[in-house]
Amino acid sequence: MNVDKLSNRQVRNILEVSKTIAMVGLSGNWYRPSYFSAKYLIDRGYKVIPVNPNYDEILGQPCVPSLDAITEPVQVVNLFQRAEMVPNFVDDAAALGASVYWMQLGIVNEEAAEAARNKEMTVVMDRCMKIEYARLFGGLNWSGVNTGVITSKRPRRVI
Repeated sequence: MNVDKLSNRQVRNILEVSKTIAMVGLSGNWYRPSYFSAKYLIDRGYKVIPVNPNYDEILGQPCVPSLDAITEPVQVVNLFQRAEMVPNFVDDAAALGASVYWMQLGIVNEEAAEAARNKEMTVVMDRCMKIEYARLFGGLNWSGVNTGVITSKRPRRVI
């Protein structure tokens, strides 16, 4: 697996420069990771365009059924899709003029990555925009990552 090793500086630059994100597969269910990520990014000033044919609106933003229905400039196409579906979005992302093809945490697809690179897009795989933002700009302790579910402390012994 050849997951791109972008430096912190490169990821930080993407997050500073990019202001409009097309989020493919954004769910309207509040408990889904895509919803939480989108809400977090919107709260930090990003414009998130939900791409999901199953909803009219998510988080107050009108949904579009597909990337080719977007009529404004987009810097990042952020994919909440199964890895095998990710190559299907490369051409439409390039047609939008997106400079970043971002596959969410747990998503790696070398075929899609190579196709996106060939279309002059920066590829990010297996990373979450929300987590990267919090990690690089501060806020991991209160952003939903430090939940206390995973801890180095041993549980109290019950006698």
